[in-house]
Amino acid sequence: MPLVSPKEMFAKAYAGGYAIGAFNVNNMEIIQGIMEAGKAENAPLILQVSAGARKYAGQNYIMKLMEAAMQDTDLPVVLHLDHGPNFEMCKAVIDGGFTSVMYDGSHLSYEENIAETKKVVEYAHARGVWVEAELGRLAGVEEDVQSDDHVYTDPEQAKDFVTRTGCDSLAIAIGTSHGAYKFKGEAKLDFARLEKVGQLLPGVPIVLHGASSVPQEFVEMVNKYGGHVPGARGVPEDLLRKAAGMAVCKINIDSDIRLAMTACIRKHLAENPGDFDPRQYLTPARNAVRDMVQRKIKNVLGCSGKA
Repeated sequence: MPLVSPKEMFAKAYAGGYAIGAFNVNNMEIIQGIMEAGKAENAPLILQVSAGARKYAGQNYIMKLMEAAMQDTDLPVVLHLDHGPNFEMCKAVIDGGFTSVMYDGSHLSYEENIAETKKVVEYAHARGVWVEAELGRLAGVEEDVQSDDHVYTDPEQAKDFVTRTGCDSLAIAIGTSHGAYKFKGEAKLDFARLEKVGQLLPGVPIVLHGASSVPQEFVEMVNKYGGHVPGARGVPEDLLRKAAGMAVCKINIDSDIRLAMTACIRKHLAENPGDFDPRQYLTPARNAVRDMVQRKIKNVLGCSGKA
């Protein structure tokens, strides 16, 4: 089955009160684990590639891995660029076969963000490719994306932004943050702000970045077997499920996959110090990705059986 646009899956998610998981991929094992989970849950999937992942694996390798993955499934699957930093990268992945791109102009002034987003939209739409944009700014660190402060999305500005750029979906800031260290105190999301955005932009799919939950069992496992990730905390899954029942149609998940993989690799090598065949420790790591994605599909996204 060929890769698809997210248009139809988002329309169904919006109407059905659930969200689609956008899972970051870097290598074969992550792709395989995500695809296995989607098949087990009969769920639609978005596999997304950051600029860092594209540099690490290479766009051609990623496309060939996706080609192999799609030969063995009937699931609707989107291949998406996460946090595209400029028009040139967005153009390169569109030309290379991605079906969705995110242009991240959140670091620019408002008018500059509009101008650059519109440029990406015009190129992408002429080729049938979906465009996600971002308004507001998330605190935290994710690869090359970094901010010390939250800049919450203004709902009225969001309406103006979507109208003027023509973007298809919008990532907003309501309290999530990038990375594994999201909250020092109680986790809170601004649902009133999300509700207002939904009212002003009816039918427009909203996206949450920085939405990993950082399950504490994996934080503890990493630390137990020689890691050092003290104090890592994410967004509680019940808050994300509530957002998925509102206008949020896409929830990005990356850190949880990294934690699960790394925890299982550390555990395997600590308990089996004689193992040096990568297949020996990458097999449980791949299974951990599968199990984590299934957990998200069922407990957070609500899209099990929605393929």
